[in-house]
Amino acid sequence: MRSRVSTLDDPAESHMKILATIRRIPRGRVATYGMIADAAGLPGRARLVGFVLRTCPLADCVPWFRVVNASGRISERSGSGSVVQRRRLEGEGVEIDMLDRIDLVRYLWRFG
Repeated sequence: MRSRVSTLDDPAESHMKILATIRRIPRGRVATYGMIADAAGLPGRARLVGFVLRTCPLADCVPWFRVVNASGRISERSGSGSVVQRRRLEGEGVEIDMLDRIDLVRYLWRFG
């Protein structure tokens, strides 16, 4: 049996990099799925970020609600997830319009 070498193709490592990147988003700021993927060293993997947030049990331990789509909108979620996300963001002072849009010029956090 070969020993397995950890790479970015290792799902567990990729998931942990995504979660670690989301932890860096400060209060009152948002980042897009694509930005998270890029900052985690996974360019072009925005859908993977969404998958991790939907399926990984550890996602509840990071500020998942600070991640929005590229249009600055809250993505549809099952149950009351969208309502929870809106409430949490508003609780941090992020203004959201009636179409669930966030002004990315004002609230987007740039990883640096």
